[in-house]
Amino acid sequence: MGHQARPLGAGAAAIYVGLTGFSRGGPRSELTSLTLQDVLVAAHAQGRHVQVALTTIPRPAERRDLAEKVWELLWWGIDGVIVNDVGLLAELRSRHPTLGPTASIGSAVMNEADVAFYREIGVCQVVADTTLTLRDLLSRKAQLDVGIEILIHANACLTCLGKCWMSPYYRLERTIDEAGKDLFEGSPNRGGIDYRVCLEAWQFYGGDIKREDCVALRNEAFFLLEDIPYLIDLGVRCPKIRGREYTTSLAGNIVRFYRELLDAYAANTPGGPFDLNPWKMRVAVIQAEWDRQRHAGTLALLVEAKLPVRAKHV
Repeated sequence: MGHQARPLGAGAAAIYVGLTGFSRGGPRSELTSLTLQDVLVAAHAQGRHVQVALTTIPRPAERRDLAEKVWELLWWGIDGVIVNDVGLLAELRSRHPTLGPTASIGSAVMNEADVAFYREIGVCQVVADTTLTLRDLLSRKAQLDVGIEILIHANACLTCLGKCWMSPYYRLERTIDEAGKDLFEGSPNRGGIDYRVCLEAWQFYGGDIKREDCVALRNEAFFLLEDIPYLIDLGVRCPKIRGREYTTSLAGNIVRFYRELLDAYAANTPGGPFDLNPWKMRVAVIQAEWDRQRHAGTLALLVEAKLPVRAKHV
């Protein structure tokens, strides 16, 4: 469980972990039931929280099974769940009144009305969309009885972060995992792998005429370094880092960097000057390593995405 434990040692107050078959991390980065229990023991021993990501879009039969599975997760001691599907959010809240569900980035929380809607169906926390202008939403945070998570390190995704419909472009392969879960290789929406097809070399045609020889779709990382003081002053208490695709070493370094930055700003004289220049130099090193790992990983995924689809009976 090294990848899950590393952020805890680096200063994370809470972690999200994917449950096999039901998270957007795909089977290579999800936890089995036994590993999840080990992570819960380790995290709770340090006073940290663990939320389970149930961020695929479930079919009707899966929805019933998933709602039942949450009973078992609660028995193990999970601290909450993060969910994309609005129907599942409402159902889980109805079945498990003490559960504190979080509406994921895929729930597309764009404004105050969205936050109010999720509050009405029992959601305790929402992840704000990365394209959202925060000032108006956060200035009224006190009026909204729901927590707001802000992604301070993630991807700015053209194809809707949290609900990608582009990944299966090359590969949409239906499979059944060892537990009998219905998966679709290439579709993170259904528990498969995100092949990052958006980062392929695309061309743009208008009819038979090539309009653009190279079209780069937006999927770059962002590091909200200069926004951190602004976000803290606005009242953000839950900055979030997306770390599942990194090595354990890099994930730990990213968490440690933001932990130390947040602590340094909290210790700074309120309203006084805060020098970000040393932090800019540190984040540049982190970003260079992030770029290297992501580029290598993307190339490998694009090669795999174009392999022949295996014939399987389901």
